[in-house]
Amino acid sequence: MKSHLFRSLVIWVVLVAAISCQPEKKKRVLHFPKTDLSKLALIPKPLKVISTEDGFALDRFTAIYTSETATGFADVAGFLAEKIKAKTNLDVPVNRAEASDQQGIIYINQSDAPELDALEAYQLYITPDSVILNSNSAVGAFRGVQTLRQIISETSNDTLADYKIWTIPTGKITDSPSFEYRGSMLDVARHFFSVEDVKKYIDLLAYYKYNVLHLHLSDDQGWRIEIKSWPKLTEVGGSTEVGGAAGGFYTQEDYKDIVRYAAKHHMMIVPEIDMPGHTNAASASYPILNGNGKTPKLYEGTEVGFSTFDTRKDTVYAFIDDVVREISSISPGPYFHIGGDESHVTKKNDYIYFVEKVEKIVQKYGKRMIGWDEVATADIDSTSISQFWASKENADLSIQKGMKVIMSPAKKAYLDMQYDTLSKHGLHWAAYIPVDTAYIWTPEEYEGIPIENILGVEAPLWSETISNIDELEYLAFPRAIGYSELSWTPKENRDWESYKVRLANQAPFLDRMDVKYYPSPLIDWKKSKYTYEEIQKD
Repeated sequence: MKSHLFRSLVIWVVLVAAISCQPEKKKRVLHFPKTDLSKLALIPKPLKVISTEDGFALDRFTAIYTSETATGFADVAGFLAEKIKAKTNLDVPVNRAEASDQQGIIYINQSDAPELDALEAYQLYITPDSVILNSNSAVGAFRGVQTLRQIISETSNDTLADYKIWTIPTGKITDSPSFEYRGSMLDVARHFFSVEDVKKYIDLLAYYKYNVLHLHLSDDQGWRIEIKSWPKLTEVGGSTEVGGAAGGFYTQEDYKDIVRYAAKHHMMIVPEIDMPGHTNAASASYPILNGNGKTPKLYEGTEVGFSTFDTRKDTVYAFIDDVVREISSISPGPYFHIGGDESHVTKKNDYIYFVEKVEKIVQKYGKRMIGWDEVATADIDSTSISQFWASKENADLSIQKGMKVIMSPAKKAYLDMQYDTLSKHGLHWAAYIPVDTAYIWTPEEYEGIPIENILGVEAPLWSETISNIDELEYLAFPRAIGYSELSWTPKENRDWESYKVRLANQAPFLDRMDVKYYPSPLIDWKKSKYTYEEIQKD
């Protein structure tokens, strides 16, 4: 790695030298505003920012280069060029050997510096001549690119120049995440969301450095993924949703498309098949699975806790084996989520027996099991993961078993909770969660769960009350932006007064992405096209 870094630096020096030797007539006359890099509205807030109050010109003379043989770095550079084009309409070349007129370099460099040991760590050095993004991995480089995108988003075109220039303020950023798992869950079972809707959600989450999208793929109201060995799951179970609309499902090719798109954004998909409760859609498709011996009707309501698999029937486990096998084969991530919540009609001993059996099936296919916090009542491995949503007692059981915990307390982190009594969408059985409440809590200390047991933070979005992407965005944003900071930025660097100013400055980006976010009256939104009063009237 040392020799590789040396070669990379030599390449950069040669590039800078080539730039300096260009004919004088190609030199740019630049008018740099004095901008403080540390004052920009970066979310999540980086670990350390040092401003040098000068500027780098992003313009038609800019080029992007990457470490010569670094795996994945050219893809990250291509992603950055694509996003620069979308924001500025500049065509920035990537690794073009003959780019002789380039006078400003963005160099994405693979580095083995000790401070970059963490997988997602990165450094940004911005000078008047160059932007150097250092990381030891493509995923770290990708996270740094999101910071660079946010910096570019805050710049404006220099109208004094003869051509378009966006001035990037100079300085140094050093950054890495607090938690390795930073996710959101999307419930596509109560209401179905298209592949394109899911991709847009991935776009938005990736911008704020999320690395997990957990898809809740089955529930009483719908089964949303094709299982080739059990085709009626989608033919029957995928045919409806809450309220009685037509529902829908992902073919395995659709699902693989989502997985590929997430991977391009360095995010993993965590699939969830909820069981033994929340299984009416599966049992309506194959009544042999049902725990009460009857053939259930398709369900379009929102009540929970009435369904269960027959936990003592071998056919049920043959079914689960097929489901886990087929989904695991197209899910490259390390996790498989089995649900396990609200199995109110499953007898306690049957529930424990079921979870222990299913854990072994998940492990058989090379995955680590995740379950909602109720799974900790079973005798399961320390390698399995508990998702804390409701029960402190269950969370404590998880810790006693040496398990990792994902922090998703409904009172603080559920994106489907209403903001206030006037909210158009959402529920409030756990709490009302305005934008400040969503941000002002400490996952590292919540309910006394030791930080060494916390895998990360996830913000779930259940879809009982929403049926389209606009309504999804209303509930998710801006709160999902705050959860990104809670899971990335250390607690000593988090502050509501700072955050709400930075959040206000996200409005231009959200507007540009056509996000129908909730314009909370707690935030002085920067030139937002939405107002609190107007959105309440819609």
